[in-house]
Amino acid sequence: MSTRSLGLGHLDHPLLGHRVVDHAHGDRVGVLRALAPEVKGDNLAPVISVPDTRPVAWLAPETGGREWTTDPTAIEAAQ
Repeated sequence: MSTRSLGLGHLDHPLLGHRVVDHAHGDRVGVLRALAPEVKGDNLAPVISVPDTRPVAWLAPETGGREWTTDPTAIEAAQ
């Protein structure tokens, strides 16, 4: 996996924008939207610094809906 920075804590990944299988959530299929730190809590203020947390994979349902996060090691390309 590439760790090239895309800015604001986001990292490059070869599967960005592609369908992936999330093995940590029952093999749910979604589109990898980002690899970035997860901001904890309900604070809606602007993020002015990169959170000091490990990046997670941000996935979106193929047909739209609520995104979810997972461990980046739990995803692989969907067939």
